[in-house]
Amino acid sequence: MQVFTDINGFRTKRIELPHQARIGLVPTMGALHDGHASLVKRAVSENDFTIVSIFVNPTQFSPTEDLNRYPRSLEADYQLLEKLGVDYVFSPLREEVYPKTAYFHFEINGLADQLCGRSRPGHLNGVVQIVSILFHICQPSHAYFGLKDYQQCLILQHLVRELHFPLQVVPCPIVREIDGLAMSSRNVFLSDEERVQALFLHQSLRAIKKEIDAFTSVSEINDFVLQQLIHFPLVSLDYFEVLNGENLEQVTDLTTTPHLHSFIAAYLGDTRLIDNMRLI
Repeated sequence: MQVFTDINGFRTKRIELPHQARIGLVPTMGALHDGHASLVKRAVSENDFTIVSIFVNPTQFSPTEDLNRYPRSLEADYQLLEKLGVDYVFSPLREEVYPKTAYFHFEINGLADQLCGRSRPGHLNGVVQIVSILFHICQPSHAYFGLKDYQQCLILQHLVRELHFPLQVVPCPIVREIDGLAMSSRNVFLSDEERVQALFLHQSLRAIKKEIDAFTSVSEINDFVLQQLIHFPLVSLDYFEVLNGENLEQVTDLTTTPHLHSFIAAYLGDTRLIDNMRLI
């Protein structure tokens, strides 16, 4: 496994790879866990060469968010990626990726108007910015993203289609702990009691899916979630939404939406967690 921290050095290596080779890219911010490992394993199994990027992207954090607190474990990440059979790690410095002056920013219409796009203004624009940069530098044929960030995956699929990137976005299933909590690098910040109460996210979604035929409206589902929340005093709900999973549009009739999807985000102390689940 080779590690590159500069763009020119990595591009020199990338040019050497066979033109027709399948190149898999797994973009990450490091602090790797089993969820990341599942993406890497799939990329390794489906491609001739696998690239993993590690870059804590500042443009997707607001001034009040946890950029400086975000977990970093670079040496442990390198060891894991080598065991998983990764060919190249691209781990650039911030000044390598972003020039001192920047004039270009993305505007995402429609798909970023709700969920994390609404509660974290600018976040998804920053995601699209860094992913576009990685696509240009790494030139993958396939890029792997976890569906825990469902909205992000959907936006990136549209990015590839609308800007004609010559690659395929591969959405991959959410990887969960044994008790159902979605794996996240931020889980390490949870206290023991917060870790128990964090199960509110998955348990609520699972209960809704199990009883979906009993609900007659989205407002009934919303009321159900708020009733469950009473039993989890450490959880501060950021949002809960039931949307059309194909386009993230509001749902007016549960019976006529072919892809009904639930989304949830919540804070436990300063730690923000997200989850989602297809209902129909």
